[in-house]
Amino acid sequence: MKTTFYKYEGTGNDFIFIDNRQNSFPKDNVTLIESLCNRRFGIGADGLILIENDAETDFRMVYYNSDGNESSMCGNGGRCIVSFAKSLNIISDRTTFLAADGLHHAYILEDGIISLGMKDVTEVKIENDYVFLNTGSPHHVTLIDRLEHYDVKSNGAKIRYSDLYGKAGSNVNFVKQLSDEHFRLRTYERGVEDETLSCGTGATATAIAMNASGKTISHKIKLDVEGGQLEVSFDKENDSYVNVFLTGPATFVFEGEIDFD
Repeated sequence: MKTTFYKYEGTGNDFIFIDNRQNSFPKDNVTLIESLCNRRFGIGADGLILIENDAETDFRMVYYNSDGNESSMCGNGGRCIVSFAKSLNIISDRTTFLAADGLHHAYILEDGIISLGMKDVTEVKIENDYVFLNTGSPHHVTLIDRLEHYDVKSNGAKIRYSDLYGKAGSNVNFVKQLSDEHFRLRTYERGVEDETLSCGTGATATAIAMNASGKTISHKIKLDVEGGQLEVSFDKENDSYVNVFLTGPATFVFEGEIDFD
């Protein structure tokens, strides 16, 4: 079957997009999805995302990690699918869509910048050397002084597969504080099983974790990731984080056709 695909990236976190509104893509074929994401033998991407019809919102987002398995929310993928939906004339400059963790609202700003509403965070677990929270995907956040030369893949894997998180595992974020409202971030992503150039739910988790642990009092935080810069803003109501927005670029890279059985 010949299928058109589209490649997008958000601060270096890259995705294959397929328009599956006709339900023609074999979405349960883990091997196929993994092979399409393979950087040597396939198109190459951190994940694959399907856009589908939804009866109550503008569209539905279905996200797969590069290991071929359907996964939880992806913040950068969520921003990119908004840009993709606009290119398909599904939306104009604002949208409401359904993802794995529920409803999301998003706005298209100037110069291809997308502001994506994330889920409220009502629970933040603060330990001596790390913070854990769920921003649509689970995230372990820890401060590291010498982040530039840190072995993110090896150390991230140790935490991801540790007894802390069991079989499901967690994404792992290593963070360096640059100023009160500015942090640098590197992320090990489960499902990719490697460091990625950016992680949107990880950036969101880091911003909230730094505020909850008293490292910043700011409600608008800049995060330098390996692929660029993101911004996270939020309001705090008692111990909950609401009106959480992840803002950054979403860029079309190329499109093509691929044949598969």
